[in-house]
Amino acid sequence: MVTKFVHRRSDVLAGFRQMRRSIPGVMAGFNELHQAAMAPGQISTKHKELIAIGISVAGNCGGCIALHVHDAVKAGANRQEIEETVGVAILMGGGPAAIAGTEALEALNQFLANNGRDAASLSL
Repeated sequence: MVTKFVHRRSDVLAGFRQMRRSIPGVMAGFNELHQAAMAPGQISTKHKELIAIGISVAGNCGGCIALHVHDAVKAGANRQEIEETVGVAILMGGGPAAIAGTEALEALNQFLANNGRDAASLSL
């Protein structure tokens, strides 16, 4: 079955909301870290999202792929930039990353078909 990455992203964000209720201190810290790490600086948010896609693919994290492909598209990344990022991740991660790379490209197809927006318009 093909993963529906729009739904996968919504599910991950719903899980984050649940964890904010059960472990609020940890999730507040994680959210603060996320905001600081992804803020534009010498590296743009778009490029930081591309880095996150590469790590997500190399680490074979489907939920991470759903979040970061969506956010990369939102930050202005185009298809070729994301495809090349997946290529570098495969180089670094080998066979498992190649499988996760197919997921990242499917996520890209789904988010581009949805104009980079998910149905629920949820945010972290």
